[in-house]
Amino acid sequence: MTSPVLIEREGAVATLRLNRAEKRNALDLGMRAAIAAAMAELEHDSSIAVIIITGGDQVFAAGADLNLLVDKGAQEVAELDLGQYWAPVAKTQKPLIAAVSGFALGAGCELAMMCDMLIADSSARFGQPEVRVGIMPGAGGTQRLLRAVGKPVASLMLMAGELLSAERASRLGLVSELVEEGTALERAKVLAQAVAGMPPKALRAIKRVLALGADQPLEAALALENREFLLLFDTQDKTEGMRAFLDKRTPNYIGR
Repeated sequence: MTSPVLIEREGAVATLRLNRAEKRNALDLGMRAAIAAAMAELEHDSSIAVIIITGGDQVFAAGADLNLLVDKGAQEVAELDLGQYWAPVAKTQKPLIAAVSGFALGAGCELAMMCDMLIADSSARFGQPEVRVGIMPGAGGTQRLLRAVGKPVASLMLMAGELLSAERASRLGLVSELVEEGTALERAKVLAQAVAGMPPKALRAIKRVLALGADQPLEAALALENREFLLLFDTQDKTEGMRAFLDKRTPNYIGR
């Protein structure tokens, strides 16, 4: 049986590829469990610094597999505990990059939005059309959209089921970078290699501040930033980075 998720390693960068093309990468329990297991494996692999998540050329992921949900009531869905499968993605300490071609819909769009950076090619289409089948997003789709594109556009997508083109998603800030069709993964790998060369403790601190500071009052968020800023001055990588800059050489970061 073909694995629903493939892992490819290139140096310090791992690419997690959704591999259920015959079902448009619809996220059934098997694929969700495979994503969670792959993320847990990569989180504990000290040789991997950055993770890319990608799908196929025409579909990133077409959302939840409705066969999983159509006959279930609220208690049965609660017992599935779907959030357990997303926790390793949302809580990873490693930089996470989505490379999106084609449709990223429903849970597929939510998965892409969990990433720190989102690289999309011109064929990408983003949507949260759950309302069309009588439900709403349940893995962060409403809240991440609201914070990324604002209430008017989030409402358009959530209430009318409208899709965003890659170009508009880029203009609104949902997409980190828009690239030519067929080049999203290539660009994501270039960025991932660059990020993999940065000091790990600084990367983790930046990720924490971005995650925790977004919903705090400005003063509290600034205090959080300042604390993380000061703590980095006790790292060996800070000294190495500054010495290397002054010496006009490439730094050798060791994660300490």
